[in-house]
Amino acid sequence: MHTISKLAPLALAAAATLASASSHREAPFITTAPKVDASDFYMFRSYEPGRDGFVTLIANYLPLQDAYGGPNYFSLDPNALYEIHIDNDGDAKEDLSFQFRVQNKLAGNGAGVSLNIGGKQVAIPLIQAGSVSQPRDPNLQLGETFTVTLVKGGRRQAGGQMLAAVNGGGTELPKPVDNIGSKTIPDYAAYAGRHVHEVKIPGCSTNARVFVGQRQDPFAVNLGAIFDLVNAPLDVITNPALINAAPNTIDGKSVTTLALEVHKDCLVKPGSSDPVIGGWTTASLRQARLLDGKPASGHQTSEKVGGAWVQVSRLGMPLVNEVVIGLKDKDRFNAAKPADDAQFADYVTNPTLPALLEIALNIPGTAPTNFPRTDLVTTFLTGIPGVNQPMNVVASEMLRLNTSIAPVPFASQNRLGIVGSLLAGQSDFAGFPNGRRPKDDVVDIALVAVMGGLCVANGDGNSLGFGTDCKPSAAPLGATAFSLHDAVDQAVVPLLPAFPYLNTPRPGAQ
Repeated sequence: MHTISKLAPLALAAAATLASASSHREAPFITTAPKVDASDFYMFRSYEPGRDGFVTLIANYLPLQDAYGGPNYFSLDPNALYEIHIDNDGDAKEDLSFQFRVQNKLAGNGAGVSLNIGGKQVAIPLIQAGSVSQPRDPNLQLGETFTVTLVKGGRRQAGGQMLAAVNGGGTELPKPVDNIGSKTIPDYAAYAGRHVHEVKIPGCSTNARVFVGQRQDPFAVNLGAIFDLVNAPLDVITNPALINAAPNTIDGKSVTTLALEVHKDCLVKPGSSDPVIGGWTTASLRQARLLDGKPASGHQTSEKVGGAWVQVSRLGMPLVNEVVIGLKDKDRFNAAKPADDAQFADYVTNPTLPALLEIALNIPGTAPTNFPRTDLVTTFLTGIPGVNQPMNVVASEMLRLNTSIAPVPFASQNRLGIVGSLLAGQSDFAGFPNGRRPKDDVVDIALVAVMGGLCVANGDGNSLGFGTDCKPSAAPLGATAFSLHDAVDQAVVPLLPAFPYLNTPRPGAQ
């Protein structure tokens, strides 16, 4: 079933990214709660040498962090629940949930750090009291730690088990402070590297690795121009020689990363021959919040929370909520589970983005007309037959990864994933939309997809299985669609060659 044809991935790879990009501030409510705003989700076979049997899961939160964002910087919310979900039987329900909780505590059992000022002990205003170089550094006034709990079955079931450090460090793992600057942390790369923890996963015979901390945002996009009705000349964004003509507008921004590397055999369904898994990330807050008008001394004491967990953020395929889901339903999508995605089907079968691009670029009559867009349904909601579609699948939106497809070394990865690999006569089938790697330029593939590149690749017949309505005649832009890009090259973003793959964040001061 999971053999790879020479043609099907070509078209489907384009469709898979109908709206792929970072999901920064994508829904009305989430703009009020940036600490639980998911910006990107990645899922790929690890390409670090010697780790090719593992799958890396990366969920980024709290986007658009500025390096100089002191004095409190960008700690995560201790009253939030951050989760990475895995569906390993295609039924659109989570079978494994990795639940991240953070704890932010002041030193001295909550008293903080004080200095003797004129005979009085007075609390300092900064989160550091000197140079920082090690986990749980004594010079940190604010210590950040996290736990990871694995829940099998429904995410709210009891009986979850915590991941424990292999070296006897327990289940509460230290998180590095953000990159304050070179005087506070002279070697941030080395300091952050000491926070990559080897952990034991309950029920898994192979140890995993986990990292939670600030990273440089790995995404590249011409963000301002894209949302200003694609404010770029058509002769630039259709010229492949100009794929890096514009600056990356989020270059230098940071995110907070939850990264987990798990052996693939511990993610697939036990006893099943199906290597395909689906994944997505969510964040939830408590249903009720009470603000204390006279908070006590301490850290984050002004808020009391209670009630059931309420999901407020969701991200699988990138940018679906940002430019596919209608404005009136964006909060609903963030609160929904994949099993309930039928309610959003019209946004995929009859997408508005192609028509908006037609208007924005002043190229009337060029939007695809093959309604309903069954080609997009196949890729977004069921996976690609022969590539990453589960044996038994319930239509739902999430990233899907065929764990039996070997990873490709970073230098050989095609920035356009499967579609670019096939166009170049290469054999890189480990990229988007078969999961998603940091190097995959999903925005450019999206532009190809929405303006009909998939239908052009489909040809005059039905050789790609999209239905007879998906023909070149349904995509008036024709072969030009394959040249579309946003003038920002994802492939030049600096990345690390090993876990957690995302680059060291910029310091607040040199």
